[in-house]
This record gives sequence, C-alpha cells and structure tokens, in this order.
Amino acid sequence: MCADGARTYSGRVSLLYDLDDWVLWAIWLLAIPVGGYAFVHALMQRADAFTAVDKLTKPAWLGITGASLLVLIVFQGGPRSSGTLFWLAALVAVIVYIVDVKPAVVRVQGGGQRW
Repeated sequence: MCADGARTYSGRVSLLYDLDDWVLWAIWLLAIPVGGYAFVHALMQRADAFTAVDKLTKPAWLGITGASLLVLIVFQGGPRSSGTLFWLAALVAVIVYIVDVKPAVVRVQGGGQRW
C-alpha cells in the first residue's frame, strides 16, 4: 500500500478495477435518458388507465419516475461514489415502470406492443 493510502495495482488487476468504473459509469449515463423517457411517458398517459390496470395512480407514478430522474441526474455514477446506492434504486424504480406499468397502461388504452 502506498503512503497516501491509495492502492496501486499493476497489469490486468488494474484493468479489471478500472473496468468496474467504466461499466457503472456507462449504466448511469444510459439510465438518465431512460428515466426521462419513463417520466414523460407517465406524464402523457390518461389517469384512469393506471387504476384500470390495478397499478398505482398517475400522480404516484409521476412522483416515482420524477424523483428517480432527479436522483439519476444529481447523484453521479461510479463504484466509489457515495450516491451509487441511490441511483441504482432510482434505476430499479424506472425499470419497474417501463417493464411492468407501461405495457399494461398502453394495452388498456388500446395500444399495441410497439415501443
């Protein structure tokens, strides 16, 4: 270990250590537009469609997706970031909306299986 407390690795170990950083940064950067898409989609749907498919109400999903988008924007990615847990939780909330709620709401409004 170095005098300043930072770990230094050589060769392949350092490459794998940096790979973890790059993968989490990529996921975080891709999660921001996905969160924006989920929020805008929830905003454009009819309120009665959410209750018709036995999901939370439209204001609840607007709050969840809006707060998730805010968290994704505010907290930076990276494994050594203190906000990693927060943006991962926000990403899970956005994915739940896109995978579970969005198809049901679109289907009840007469939409097809298009993306």
